[in-house]
Amino acid sequence: MAVRRFTPEGMLQPTPYHHVAVGTGTRHVHVSGQISTPGDLAGQVAGALRNVRTGLAGAGATFEDVLRLTFYVVDWEPEKIHEFMAGVERVAAEVGLPVPLPPASLIGVDHLFEPGVLVEVEATAITA
Repeated sequence: MAVRRFTPEGMLQPTPYHHVAVGTGTRHVHVSGQISTPGDLAGQVAGALRNVRTGLAGAGATFEDVLRLTFYVVDWEPEKIHEFMAGVERVAAEVGLPVPLPPASLIGVDHLFEPGVLVEVEATAITA
């Protein structure tokens, strides 16, 4: 396996993701920001992750090869974490997304490129 994920002792826990990923492959895969519309936050998270899976598959990769995920969420507030995670949980088994997630960042933004888009997801993967 080209990716090993872990959380070293002493790092903040609990989180729904690992804090560290080590990649030992040689082929980098970068999936640009993926979206899904219309719908609520949970539905858009699920749809965007499905689109990331499609992008990874096109490059011969899966979520097992992902080193890092970056989520951009419009008008982020900590109270939205339950709806956000509901979207992740809704689709994780379907798309092969490991739980805990790969190292991830969730970045709040004022808006994305198109009205109605609530979330955008980028992925970086490595394969042998």
